[in-house]
Amino acid sequence: MKSFRKELSFHLPSRRALVNITNLVQQAVTASGVQEGLVLVNAMNITASVFINDDESGLHHDYEVWLEKLAPEKPYSQYRHNGYEDNADAHLKRTIMGRESVVAITKGKLDFGTWEQIFYYEFDGKRTKRVLIKIIGE
Repeated sequence: MKSFRKELSFHLPSRRALVNITNLVQQAVTASGVQEGLVLVNAMNITASVFINDDESGLHHDYEVWLEKLAPEKPYSQYRHNGYEDNADAHLKRTIMGRESVVAITKGKLDFGTWEQIFYYEFDGKRTKRVLIKIIGE
């Protein structure tokens, strides 16, 4: 069995941003040489998320509105964690949106359902963060 590891690095200029990383993950799959297996894509920071869904701008807007209702950024004083850093909302948003995604690899390609794409969602940006891509298979 083959194993392949790659890290992506993001330093987004805004506090929150959504990035489609599907092509970057497929590039890693291709580089790995794995034809049949699995790829794990994992946000390596506790204020960012990796998830699978549709790449549609209305849906992306809906995430922002929905998440801000569930865990509003301000007032900072509403969170105990914010005595350390003003990012408690980012931790909560990450919990809701998830830490990682696993995708099957079939014939050297990501084996998705209709419309599925992989996203990196930043909730506390303006600093460097990493995403792990780990591929296993034959």
